[in-house]
Amino acid sequence: MALYYYVKKEKPTRWEIFRWRIKKSWQNPLVRKGVSGLILGVGFFLLGNGIFPIVSYQIRYAPRFSPVYSPVPEGGKWHSSLSVSAQENDFTLLSSWFVEQPKLTEKKVNPSVWFYTLDIPKLGIKNAIVHIGGEDLKKELVQYPNTAVPGDFGNTVIFGHSVLPQFFNPNNYLTIFSTLYKLKAGDEIIIHYDGVRYLYRVKEIFEVLPTDLTVLSQRFEGKILTLITCSPPGTYLRRLIVRAQLEE
Repeated sequence: MALYYYVKKEKPTRWEIFRWRIKKSWQNPLVRKGVSGLILGVGFFLLGNGIFPIVSYQIRYAPRFSPVYSPVPEGGKWHSSLSVSAQENDFTLLSSWFVEQPKLTEKKVNPSVWFYTLDIPKLGIKNAIVHIGGEDLKKELVQYPNTAVPGDFGNTVIFGHSVLPQFFNPNNYLTIFSTLYKLKAGDEIIIHYDGVRYLYRVKEIFEVLPTDLTVLSQRFEGKILTLITCSPPGTYLRRLIVRAQLEE
């Protein structure tokens, strides 16, 4: 007489059931097409999210900032050049913006205080810290050393970092100058330095090539403020310059 043995099959785990259902669903051509379309759509969305703001800036704003000034010829007073390779340099460090440090003036600026604040009401920027001679743009705005202190005759030059404008946050120094290009002539920039409030009004906005250092030059016939960031936002192709004058 033959003997038969019955082995009870173990109950599949939830993970095994889930994998079986996924495998079975994937055999359906409509499911495969739907998933492929979804992945493709997400890819186009992410690509557009990065490219569209740059293209929009080039069409809507860049023409207002033309012409892009040419760099001073080699051998001129300003012969240093700015580095343009984001792969080789960390542009959150001010020293990476220059191949060699330009010589601004024989006059050494010895400020009474090394930190002050900057407001741009139109952009929602309030009490942004500016460090004279600083380095790390992730932590603060940086005034280039030996440029005029606020309220003095000369050119006060402040650098700030920027990214794609959709990530703009006025409280984040990595994004703080991302919408600087939205300023127009007459807009206010307020600086609180050493207990004194200085009101500057925007006079002009333009772009320069990364090799043009004339924007750092010191001219003592007026009290000028210069804000500098990369342009278009999220790239390192050019430099956006906002030039303002002290209102007295």
